[in-house]
Amino acid sequence: MRKILTVIGARPQFIKAATISRVIKEKYSNKIKEIIVHTGQHYDANMSDIFFTEMEIPKPDYYLNVGGKSHAEMTGDMLTKLEKLMLEEKPDVVLVYGDTNSTLAAALCASKLLIPIAHIEAGMRAYNKNIPEEINRVMVDHVTNHFFCTTDVPANNLRKEGLVDNINIVGDVMYDAVLFYKEIAQPTATVKNLPDDFYLVTCHRQENTDNKDNLISIFKALEILSKNSPVVLPLHPRTKKYIAEYGIDISSLNIIEPVGYFDMLYLLEHSKMVLTDSGGLQKEAYYFEKPVIIMRDQTEWLEIVEQGLGILTGADKGKILDAVSKLHDIKSFKANIYGDGRAAEKIVAVLSKVA
Repeated sequence: MRKILTVIGARPQFIKAATISRVIKEKYSNKIKEIIVHTGQHYDANMSDIFFTEMEIPKPDYYLNVGGKSHAEMTGDMLTKLEKLMLEEKPDVVLVYGDTNSTLAAALCASKLLIPIAHIEAGMRAYNKNIPEEINRVMVDHVTNHFFCTTDVPANNLRKEGLVDNINIVGDVMYDAVLFYKEIAQPTATVKNLPDDFYLVTCHRQENTDNKDNLISIFKALEILSKNSPVVLPLHPRTKKYIAEYGIDISSLNIIEPVGYFDMLYLLEHSKMVLTDSGGLQKEAYYFEKPVIIMRDQTEWLEIVEQGLGILTGADKGKILDAVSKLHDIKSFKANIYGDGRAAEKIVAVLSKVA
């Protein structure tokens, strides 16, 4: 029996990890034992028992409770606790996702203990080292043993950095998740009662919220858009704080509280276009065949831009409005470039042999 130690610290990682856990349970339960560790990096009030039961997500075996600290304090605390845990559990492989501090801490700890590391979403690059996640991605990849990439683009990024062995192009586990959960999702009345044919907006990244000019520019664009179609914005607490501080008028927008995953899937399905500075939502918009305005200067998901289905605008009001006008004309999407919805099966098949 091979032992995989999965380390995750935020709700999107739980959703991604659930795709792997499901395959292990259904097809490899006699070969692989998975131990799930939640670092507690992001506290999420929505992650109650119902979150795990409704979404069929395995509950963590360990909870490290390291949230609410600076980057350095959090990562250091994780290293200490993860080292003790790894020495006790003696896993055959440590499995990490994406680019969070939890991912970095787990990879560093495993590398020091000479435990093989498998990285899902390996090779992603925005080529902007001002983004904390970019530092995490690069460092994790350079201690990783087994790489799982969504497409050729991140795989080629790895090769450019001299990382050429054990690269597996498997597709995106988030596509697996969307296909699975959209069939069982039960949205709340909050989103079901919203107006039809709306722009779906999320805005929470530090480079937008903490920059007064950027945030004002974005919301001026949203105000103009709201004159033609409703603008629905699940409002992140940090964005809400700075809206109040900068005195931004949001009265023309449909503001709702942050939503759970099921509600977000509903919003995606019923929107006509997505405007976001989130990484994950860019792909989810693509999976629902919605054009996406990327309110950032760079993106890790270059394929969406290259296909003409997303446009990078930064926080510039004029660029945002121009991009919305251009993407309104899109009538059909090309074949999905992020796999066939079986990424998790491909990953576990590899892990069953190398773990």
